[in-house]
Amino acid sequence: MKHIKWISALLLALFFFLMGIQKFGSENLVFMIIVERSGIGLFEPTVRMFIGSAEVITAILLVLPITRFIGALMGLSILFGAIGFHLSPWLGVYVPMEPGGSPSLMLFTMAILFTGLNLAVISLERNHASAFITRYIASHARA
Repeated sequence: MKHIKWISALLLALFFFLMGIQKFGSENLVFMIIVERSGIGLFEPTVRMFIGSAEVITAILLVLPITRFIGALMGLSILFGAIGFHLSPWLGVYVPMEPGGSPSLMLFTMAILFTGLNLAVISLERNHASAFITRYIASHARA
């Protein structure tokens, strides 16, 4: 079971790291589509940089066993946001992977699959979750 926890957490961390780090390059097609369809310029580059930073931080938290549960919760919120945008008219489930490319289900499918892996990591880390919650309640009860 210990190996399953590590492998699933590392795979999820790698996903978030790779998805996050690519957001620090030049303009991102996904965010450009959102800006074009929503008319809200804040998405590119401000929101892109924020999401990229959150994804890299999530990856780091997932690698450390003591913070893995918090990282998994953070990752789940990022993935729910991604799925929400894919289901909205601002992005859609069919998104081109490159400028001028044909729309594909790839990004939406990745979001769904990694949400499943993320939920598995949360389930595998439920003992750490209860310990974390117990410590949190105990520390705030004294205050």
